[in-house]
Amino acid sequence: MSLTSEKIGEVLVVSTAGQINSANAAALESELLALVEQGEHRWVLDMGRLDYISSAGLRVMLLLAKRLKQKSGRLVLCGMQPHVHEVFDISGFLSILTVVDSRATALALE
Repeated sequence: MSLTSEKIGEVLVVSTAGQINSANAAALESELLALVEQGEHRWVLDMGRLDYISSAGLRVMLLLAKRLKQKSGRLVLCGMQPHVHEVFDISGFLSILTVVDSRATALALE
């Protein structure tokens, strides 16, 4: 699992690659929440290169979204591969998180 981030205007764009699973979810959670605490409250999470997400990874996404909401921020997920999108769909997360097809669409929402 790797993360890269860039600032586009007021929006932090974080790109994920690889897998988010029980082995790395805790470290990912710490890294993402630290960015929230540093003042990053408008997020686009680009999941275009994410190959797999487990229930532990879903929990991290939900926790990030809740923390951002507490800070009057926003999280938009984008670029999911079909099999990752299916995990979000089956889990019901598509109805509680903002998910769009492209980074451009995500940035337009922010």
